Order: sequence, then structure tokens, then C-alpha cells
Amino acid sequence: MAGRGRPSRTTVYARLDMALTELNDRLGGLPNPREAQEIWDDIWHEEAHHSTALEGNTLVLREVRALLDQGRAVGAKALREYNEVRGYATAAQWVYGQALEPDAWHDGNLITVNEVRRVHHAAMTPVWDVAPHPDATDREGPGNFREHDIMPFSEGMTPPPWPLVPEQVSQWVMEVCALGKRIEAGDELEHPLPEELARLHNGFERIHPFLDGNGRTGRLVVNLVLVRLRYPPIIILKRQRSSYLAALRRADSGDYGALGELIARAMEDNLNRFIVPNIAGPARLVPLAALADDEFSLAALRQAAQRGRLKAVQGADGIWRSSRKSVEAYRASKHQRPVGRG
Repeated sequence: MAGRGRPSRTTVYARLDMALTELNDRLGGLPNPREAQEIWDDIWHEEAHHSTALEGNTLVLREVRALLDQGRAVGAKALREYNEVRGYATAAQWVYGQALEPDAWHDGNLITVNEVRRVHHAAMTPVWDVAPHPDATDREGPGNFREHDIMPFSEGMTPPPWPLVPEQVSQWVMEVCALGKRIEAGDELEHPLPEELARLHNGFERIHPFLDGNGRTGRLVVNLVLVRLRYPPIIILKRQRSSYLAALRRADSGDYGALGELIARAMEDNLNRFIVPNIAGPARLVPLAALADDEFSLAALRQAAQRGRLKAVQGADGIWRSSRKSVEAYRASKHQRPVGRG
């Protein structure tokens, strides 16, 4: 008998595939950032916080929200840290805007070399203004490829010599565009989608095209690819830092499974936390995972559905579905006090 522990990687991939099908076939696809600003704002705050925290930024989410919403530097952190968040947030806003409304000058390809450089420029300029890289030449500022060789990483991987970077980035962009064409044509992929994305993300980090900011830029570029393919963006959480770095190390040797699983879980998490609950409407049936909150976990909702206390249906795919309206009715019934005998 199967255990009750963590779902297998195969299960995670299948669950994500069903969630994406549901998003596109039943719920109309990824919401437009202009028409669903609150959804994207929530993702924006979380991503700016967690992605910079992965690189050592110490601002907490409350401080990030104050900085991005009110322009207030709450706390007593170094100016560099505030500017790291500002830069990342600016780049992420541009990335999200590409979901359904690409720039007028966009050439129709999934991504271009100039866009990679643009993302880096947006993310790193505020940081560079107050704390430029000490070894940088005038030609290595934000948006420009490095002209220094990078020492081997502690895990053993050595980025290519700097004269090879422009050609390798161009080759990487061609691979991304080729993957996009296969996905849009419905062709069978060599690996599951999350592992194809893992391969590309790892490939970018192995090139390490910039003197600084490669991790932030790499995650932003992955999200640019995702939203242009009508997939939800991902957020690698700061508590996942060790797992993320370990998965990147495994990918260095051609094992993309752990990084692919991390990406798949992050895609599904954003679907369930931010997107599906807000575009489905109060009466529309959605997976219970999209209705879980601090009061009712997924396990609690599933148990209530199985016992008939929560109005829900189980589909042929085995997934229980309910609606926000039904969950609120269940919440109200839980909060009612029992009537005494008087």
C-alpha cells in the first residue's frame, strides 16, 4: 500500500499537467496583468522578496511591501539591499507585462539576447548605482556580458571563458526558442516540461554570462519564458535555497529531475495560491488545493468533502473540487455555536 508521504515526482508532474489543462480549458488561461492587477501584485511582492533573499538579501516581506507599495525604506538595512529589491521588482513587472501584451518591438520569438540583457539591466542598475562590482570594467555594467573569467565554483563547475559568452548565450536563446516552438506545436518533448525548463535554467547559470546577478536574471528569464507560453511564473522560496542549490548541482551533471520537480511544485503553488482562486469566481468549481488557506488545509478540506460536510465533487481524475462559496458556507457552519437545551 502506498504511503501517505510526499507525492512522487511523476505524480507532481501529472498533477501540474492537469492543473494547466484546467487553467486553459475551463478558466480561460493566464489572467491579463492589466485586468487582474491584484493577482500579479501578490506574485510580484513574493517573487521580489524570495528571489533576492536567495542571494542573501535580508529584507522581510513586510519591508518589501512597504518599499514597493509606498516607497518607504522600513528598517535599517543597507541601501544596496533596498536597491536590490527595487531593481528586481522593476524587471519582474516588465516580465509579467509580457504575458499577453508583448512590447511593440518584440520580434515574435520566445526570447531574444537583447531581452536577456534588458532583464539584467533593469534588475541590476539600482544596485550598481550604489555598489558596483569592484572588479568591473566600464564595459561590464548592467546589461553587458562579463569580460572576466569566473573561478570554478566550489561544487566543481567552471563557467566558460569570457570570450565564449556571447556565442553561448545566442545558442542558449536558440534552444529556448526551439523548445517554445515544440510546445506550441504540441510535439512530444524529450523530457517532461518541468525538466526541460530545468535544463534551460541550468544552462543559463552554467554560462554565467554576467559578472554579477546571474541567479536573479536566470530566474526572471525563466519566468519570461513561462508567461509567454501562458504558464504561471515560479517563485523559488528562500526556505528552499539549499534544495535549489543542490538541484542545480545535480543538473550540472545532467540530472534535471530534482530541479524539474522544484519548478513543477512552484508553478502549481502559484496556480493554487494566486491565480485560480481569483479568476474562478465564487461559485465555480476548482481543485481543493486552490481553496486551502491558513484555517483550512488541503487535507482538512479533503476530509470535509469525503465526509459530506463540504459541498464538493470528485472528478474522474480523482481530484476533489469545490467552490469558494461552498468553503465559506462550510466555514460559517464550523463557527456556529451549538444551540443549548435552554
